[in-house]
Amino acid sequence: MQHFGDLDPATEEQLRLNNFEGKFDVKEFVGSISERLITQSKESSGPFDPKPFIRTFEAVVDKLISVRKDVQAKTEQMEKSVRVAEREYSKKMADLNRGFEAVGSSFSTMESKMNEVGRTAVRIGEQLESIHVERQRAQAAHDLINFYNQFSRGDTSRLDALKKEGREGRSQVAVILRRLTTVARDVDLPSADKTRDNIDKYCEKFEKDMIYLFDRCYRKGDPKLMHHCAQTLLDFNGGASCVQIYVNQHDFFMNKVRDTANHSDDLLWNTVSKPDESPPKTESGLAELFGEIRATVAQESQIVQAVFPNPPFVMQVFLQRVFAQSIQQYMEQLLTKGSSLSDLAYLRILQLVHNQTSNLVEDLKAHELPSITTSKSSLEILEFRRVLSGAVSGTSTTSVVSAMLENAMAELFVPYIEGQKYLDRESKSLGELYAGLLANFTRYHVRMQKVKSSMFDRMVDRLGAAAANTSTSGGSSTSAQAAALIMRYGGISSERMQDKSLEDTVREEDGLLSIDVAEKMLKWHAEAVGRCVELTSQNDVPKNTFILLRVLAEAIGAAYLETAIESAIARLEVADPKLEPSLQPLEVLRSVDLICHLWQQYTNMALFPLAASSVTVRREMTIFNNQTVSRTEGAANTLIQRITDAIISWLSLQLSKQKKNDFKPRNDDLSFARVNTEPCVACCEILEKVRDAAIQTISGKNREAFLTEIGVSFHSLLLDHLRRYPVSATGGLMLAKDLKSYQDTVASFNIPALHERFEFIRQLGNVFLVRPEILRSYITENYLGRIDSALLKPYLAQRSDWVQFETRFNENVDVEDVATDIASRGPKDRFKMAKLGTMVKDLEGLKLGDGISMGIPSGFTGSFSIGGRGPNNNSA
Repeated sequence: MQHFGDLDPATEEQLRLNNFEGKFDVKEFVGSISERLITQSKESSGPFDPKPFIRTFEAVVDKLISVRKDVQAKTEQMEKSVRVAEREYSKKMADLNRGFEAVGSSFSTMESKMNEVGRTAVRIGEQLESIHVERQRAQAAHDLINFYNQFSRGDTSRLDALKKEGREGRSQVAVILRRLTTVARDVDLPSADKTRDNIDKYCEKFEKDMIYLFDRCYRKGDPKLMHHCAQTLLDFNGGASCVQIYVNQHDFFMNKVRDTANHSDDLLWNTVSKPDESPPKTESGLAELFGEIRATVAQESQIVQAVFPNPPFVMQVFLQRVFAQSIQQYMEQLLTKGSSLSDLAYLRILQLVHNQTSNLVEDLKAHELPSITTSKSSLEILEFRRVLSGAVSGTSTTSVVSAMLENAMAELFVPYIEGQKYLDRESKSLGELYAGLLANFTRYHVRMQKVKSSMFDRMVDRLGAAAANTSTSGGSSTSAQAAALIMRYGGISSERMQDKSLEDTVREEDGLLSIDVAEKMLKWHAEAVGRCVELTSQNDVPKNTFILLRVLAEAIGAAYLETAIESAIARLEVADPKLEPSLQPLEVLRSVDLICHLWQQYTNMALFPLAASSVTVRREMTIFNNQTVSRTEGAANTLIQRITDAIISWLSLQLSKQKKNDFKPRNDDLSFARVNTEPCVACCEILEKVRDAAIQTISGKNREAFLTEIGVSFHSLLLDHLRRYPVSATGGLMLAKDLKSYQDTVASFNIPALHERFEFIRQLGNVFLVRPEILRSYITENYLGRIDSALLKPYLAQRSDWVQFETRFNENVDVEDVATDIASRGPKDRFKMAKLGTMVKDLEGLKLGDGISMGIPSGFTGSFSIGGRGPNNNSA
């Protein structure tokens, strides 16, 4: 076995202990040991000999075992040393802990002793302060008694000498005089009155001297001496006198006398009374005044803060003078000039001044001045607060100027917006504007009254009753005022309705409803509402908005829409029934629908949200608005019913012009040359005109109901018409062509409910074309099969060959009636004695065809509705 001493030096070097420290790689270690052996094995020419490897690795292993033993021995020795060191460390730490505990206990004891000493020192300090205050009071009382005795003898030499010592002396004199004044009021001695007079005279002289000194320093521009004078007067009597001198002698109030005549803002005054022009945003004189105020306040805030010991109070006095003198005087001049032009000019100027003043107040709030506290003894502070309580406070909150500005602005506008003064003027202005806008419109419709004297009874009575409230009651409503204005400016009063001015020529266009006019009315109203929201209290906005809504409803609803509707009704009533009815009233309905929709959209979007804060007012507004719209819808319903009646009367008149032999012609060639008879052509023409006019003027369900009523009524006319004229075989062809024209024309209405009715009419007309032998079979099929054959006999009797087969036809009918079960005949039994038209109406709900119903509305009572109503959107 090879031993360690047999290893080569390189291997021995690798087996040193320091090579195993740090990062150790086994493969690298084994490779380095085997490297030399592998080289020798490769150099040998014989077979591989493992013995050198074995011996080398055995020696290396023995060496590694020896190294491990040495390392283990060293480790054990080091562990023993560590344990010994840990025991010594623990012992030292225990000793240190005991030492720290002792030191902490010593500090705690020392702290408690120091706290006790501190409390004792505080008590001693409080006692010393109390003693010091008592000593000051005693010294002050002693001095006051001495000074009082000197004043009782008329001796002021000591105070005069103290006053000549400079600033400190004058400050002491101010305090002494203030105290003497207080004492003199309470002393009750025989010579007290004389002493009190002496003190008052000296105080008055001292105040005059200080004010004179302050004024002289003010003129010289000496802020430090001004501050001394202001502080001295503040200690003496609150300093109000020097503040008044400073404010009264300020150049801003001394040298500026403003007049609106000096500012020729011609553009503003030429347009402010025109409602179509935008409200003015600024006025040159007012803008110049507010600009000077901003610049002056910005400069004065720095001066006041440097000169006066109580700058918030001084700035408050200065700003109050600015509002009470400069702003109010110029504002009154503007409003007086605006009032001389019109109510609208007055209101616009009031809003302009309010808006500009609000901006000014917000800008001036940036100059809020902090209060300045002076260093005084506790005795002086207590005495100063007691003397000045209720006059000028020594401390001030940081918002004193802001609160004063808000209050000054509110007081500035109270005389113009308090109570109902502003709202009455706003309502009066709106009434005048609406009356002027509708003057020609109203005169046109009043002239129409000559055609039919009762045309405007309802409108005049309503407006007259509302206007009467203005004269009979002391507090008239705004809607009553608006009604009175509309009557006066529109010429509807009882006196002016008889005046010659009503005979003035008015144009036809003046009497037409116009979207532009309605938009103007809403625009003017929106301006008034916006002004009301800005100028009045937020709590009054819902109530005021409701009042302005009444004014708008009276103007746009009663005086505009309903007047036009009633005029259209009157025209229809006095129209010549022998002439084709005019469809122009449908244009009135279209305008009414559009204007009402616009009006209600404005009400929902602009007015109702303003009343959201008051549930009661909003509910009242909703009820009033719905009632107003319902009244307009009722008038529209009446008008559309009159139009319908006129059209039906015209159709009836045209059908009555049917000649007796139109459907029993003698000359067949001439008959076939005509496509339709003259009444048919006339009826189709008016029906087409009605259809086109309805499509252009009426929308939605209103158009469907109107055309349905026309179709149903014309259907009834045709049923009665077919019973009046004899029909030959050739005439049956003419009749069939007429009925087909009627059917095609009504089909263009696109009303499914009418298709069944006129298909029934066409099939009824075919009974004049069917051969007698198949007639019985024909009338039992399709729509005719649903009708009792007895009801068809008046129509069959108009056949020219009816006499020839009547007997045979009746016999067949009797036989079939006996053979038919009563239950199988259905509704025929119920209508045996009824007219055909009545039976058709009762069959409206039955399915007569392939899933088509004949349910037809039969009137317009409450059918015409206007969209866009308020929250409770119910149709009339």
